[in-house]
Amino acid sequence: MAENKTQPTDASVDDFLNQVESPKKREDAFRIKQIMEEVTGEKAVMWGPSIVGFGQYHYKYDSGREGDFLIVGFSPRKTSLSVYLLGCMETSFDELFAKLGKHKTGASCLYINKLADVNETVLRELIKKSYNYMKAKYPTK
Repeated sequence: MAENKTQPTDASVDDFLNQVESPKKREDAFRIKQIMEEVTGEKAVMWGPSIVGFGQYHYKYDSGREGDFLIVGFSPRKTSLSVYLLGCMETSFDELFAKLGKHKTGASCLYINKLADVNETVLRELIKKSYNYMKAKYPTK
């Protein structure tokens, strides 16, 4: 069984965020970190070389593959801020996405060019609902 490539590391989240080239994107990344810490009550942890995660859950598929992954997280990519909201893609949060502002969505991802493009209150609600959904679906023992 292949292991999940994206694992938690001991790398410094702040060191990683301080390396973001664009000053505005760096500022937005630190703000998202703060928002996610406030909403989840979890400490930021680096997952692999480029994802900042909050909380983790254990999954086990029917195939027998199992592992651990972050509950919510983000990565300041060159083109946009990728926000990982696994629970939002498994349930219908269309109403919240409609109020969010300028964004795109993909497989378990919310893509934002800059925080100023979105309603922070709605973003907080999406993070909270996604986090709570995943905590309920994958309770820790």
